[in-house]
Amino acid sequence: MNGRSGRYQALVTLLAFALPVFFIVAPLLMFLAYSFFSVDHGEINYTLTVANYVRFFTEPVFLPIFWSTCVLCLSVSVICVLLGYPAAYFLTTLHGRWRYIMLMMLMVPLLMSYVIKIYAIRSILGQSGFLNTMLVGLGILEKPSSLFVFNMNAILLTLTLLLIPFAILPIFLTLERIPQVLLRASADLGASSIQTFMRITLPLSVPGIASAASFVFVLAIGDFLTPQMVGGVNGFTFGRILYSQFGTAFNWPFGAALSVALAVVVIAAILAGERFGRQKGLPR
Repeated sequence: MNGRSGRYQALVTLLAFALPVFFIVAPLLMFLAYSFFSVDHGEINYTLTVANYVRFFTEPVFLPIFWSTCVLCLSVSVICVLLGYPAAYFLTTLHGRWRYIMLMMLMVPLLMSYVIKIYAIRSILGQSGFLNTMLVGLGILEKPSSLFVFNMNAILLTLTLLLIPFAILPIFLTLERIPQVLLRASADLGASSIQTFMRITLPLSVPGIASAASFVFVLAIGDFLTPQMVGGVNGFTFGRILYSQFGTAFNWPFGAALSVALAVVVIAAILAGERFGRQKGLPR
């Protein structure tokens, strides 16, 4: 009986590890292998070479766009955390069913089509959109501006609006798990609300902040559709280069090399989020 139970547990463990290996590790290894091939007259040459990586590091177009995309996505992460933290904190102050009703309302946009949301945001940011109309009506602008569409600013704003729910949720979950007894004890000891927040709430919510920042960064840096739809010729990101290599250029080996470079940054962001988000115990 014990032998049969052991075999059953081994089979379950094997299946649990087989799915991530098949759907995650295997494709990554295939991309890594493809990055050492080349394309010759439209045909893939399977002779091993590092020419793709040499091209990535030496040609003047790729590295600047790569770093500018990283800075853009880091900015999106910071803005999402700064805007998402107050929203998540407000949700934790609600009681009963209202907390989860508001949370569900906040998550409703995630159920909508990604393309429809981008079109809606682009119509708001456009020259004849709501934002320009409001700024002109308030006298802030003399005429509609193209500052908010078909450039890097449009990508920044659109990604922030699209991804902010992914920042609010992990922060909310972390704040919700903070023991209320600590907050009551802080108040009983004479601490003000600001002191309680700075000494207890904020330090204990660092794991949620780190998870939110890394989550948003990973989603933003892998997005090519948003820059394609709202970036225009002045909003060129690394994701659009990847899309062009696998699509119009049909240079899969070079696209795989670029994907490997992107995967290194993504893995680093995940590890950084885990490192800075690790719970270090209660504040003194």
